[in-house]
Amino acid sequence: MTAKIKYTKGTTAPTGFLASAVASGVKTPGSDRPDLCLIYSKLPTVSAAAFTASKVKAAPVRVTATHAKSTATRAIIANSGNANACTGVRGLEDAKRMATEAATALGLKQREVAVCSTGIIGVPLPIERITPEIPALAKKLKERGWTQAAEAIMTSDTVRKTAGAKFFVGKKEITISAMVKGSGMINPNMATMLCFIATDANIDKATLQAATSAAVEQSFNRISVDGDMSTNDTVIVMANGAAGNRTITNGGSSSRLFRQALNAVTLKLAKDMVRDGEKATKLIEIQVKGANSHADAQKIAEAVSNSQLVKCSWNGSDPNWGRVMHAIGYAGAKIREELIDIYFNGLIATKSGLATDTPIDQLKKAVSGPEFTLCIDLHLGDADYTAYTSDLSEGYVAYNRLEYAVKTRR
Repeated sequence: MTAKIKYTKGTTAPTGFLASAVASGVKTPGSDRPDLCLIYSKLPTVSAAAFTASKVKAAPVRVTATHAKSTATRAIIANSGNANACTGVRGLEDAKRMATEAATALGLKQREVAVCSTGIIGVPLPIERITPEIPALAKKLKERGWTQAAEAIMTSDTVRKTAGAKFFVGKKEITISAMVKGSGMINPNMATMLCFIATDANIDKATLQAATSAAVEQSFNRISVDGDMSTNDTVIVMANGAAGNRTITNGGSSSRLFRQALNAVTLKLAKDMVRDGEKATKLIEIQVKGANSHADAQKIAEAVSNSQLVKCSWNGSDPNWGRVMHAIGYAGAKIREELIDIYFNGLIATKSGLATDTPIDQLKKAVSGPEFTLCIDLHLGDADYTAYTSDLSEGYVAYNRLEYAVKTRR
């Protein structure tokens, strides 16, 4: 019998996890918008993490990466409204202070606390408004605080993003709950995002890290909104074993089931980020197949994903396969122009590198909806790659024109 996974909205924390959120006025003093959250496991954990590939890393990323090397993460404190990036020594001290204050409130060691921030870059963190709220944050921890925490990490997001899964290992039910924030500065090799995942599975550290790395690769590392990468990207997974199942280790059927569930949850959240891309109107799945190598398929998928010309045409519901072809050409992959086929939602627009007689009205209809698939068949081999991207609108430019000048005005 095939094991079944039930996918959920992920709005409640797994057994043994608590969460909370408060308003601390990070961006706007006196604001009542929640912008500081805490996630905590009542039990010891094993944990795994992934961080931005950018060489410019925010202070909380540096602090959390150091903590993750020495011990398991048992709590996460995160703020929105300020990235605490490019803030020098002060930024590092502020990040450490957030971790220390949270650890004190929870009775943990500082290195058991991950600290994350998201928001504007280059502006000092108003730590004086954050630390007084941490004791209250700890006191408000509750089992049903997950959704409030998910709302507190939002910046340009227009919707809260959570997802989850439930399945059985033996007779023990396992729960995975995840939250993510991300809307702009989205690009492969981790997007502008924070993702916090909790599970009550009993799983060993090596298996959890391998599953996390695989999940990130097939989800968060395959999305693009605008081709920009952030300084603060962080994914943290905590497992506390509260489900009481036999330990999940690499190679077994329970390990495969856990990976399947985690992959589905992270992919769902990755697509949600693209759907909620800043002023985006479409989610496009780009399938590259028939490539000579996996690397070539990836290069082409990412070139098309990040092409501003391609993305603008999609915003106008224009099935401009020529722009797709030009992106394929500069991707740096092995191709033969005369072999390439291009399909929009299964309708062939290009055959052997040339236009087909598919009516333009049909092609336009194929790209007019909120979601569609672009398939590029290179006919050179067996390698494939899938990426996810959005269109690019005039609204994106208007939204991003004056962030620093406006938000740092005194």
